[in-house]
Amino acid sequence: MEPFVKILLINLILSGDNAVVIAMASRNLPSNLKNKAIVWGTVGAVVFRILFTVIVMYLLKLPYIHLIGGILLLVVAYKLLVDEEADESQIKVGNSLKEAIVIIIFADMLMSLDNVLGIVAVSNNNMMLVILGIILSIPIMLFASQFILRIMETYSFVVYIGSALLAWTAGEMLVKEPFIQRSLSSNTSMEIVLLIGLIVLVLSIGGIQRRYR
Repeated sequence: MEPFVKILLINLILSGDNAVVIAMASRNLPSNLKNKAIVWGTVGAVVFRILFTVIVMYLLKLPYIHLIGGILLLVVAYKLLVDEEADESQIKVGNSLKEAIVIIIFADMLMSLDNVLGIVAVSNNNMMLVILGIILSIPIMLFASQFILRIMETYSFVVYIGSALLAWTAGEMLVKEPFIQRSLSSNTSMEIVLLIGLIVLVLSIGGIQRRYR
């Protein structure tokens, strides 16, 4: 699968909660200010997300960071299956344009680690691809996320597809860790077995948790 397509899918899957925050943070504002809060809050969030991503790309040059990032992305894949929807009553609401913008920006910073990890993992340190992926997140956060959330609620298999994609991406990040690369010794078949094994593991454990939650 092309990196561009992967980035698009990851943004679609993981931007839902961010869209909920944007909607809830601005819900108490009059309609003429609500649109301004959404637009400027999203722009600010994307700027900080780009900075966050640059930092993550730099950190990936350090030892064992691919391993840590891959494990974190596996956790994201698992949580996509088992986490319940965010309780909208617990999301802070802005009572002024400035307050709503600040809430949107900081909430997105706290919630965007999964998006950032996913985009960086599939970009192969291509900065243009990363920036394109983040720019793509703007219309997704503003328009597409609620639609994707409804699809995921109606058709549960979509959640499993998204989780499998994230688990595969996490595996690709893990195999970039030097000591894992040495263990695999450029054995493509072993790498594929590892990636498929991670998908099966995440979907099995997450699926059981999802069924009995």
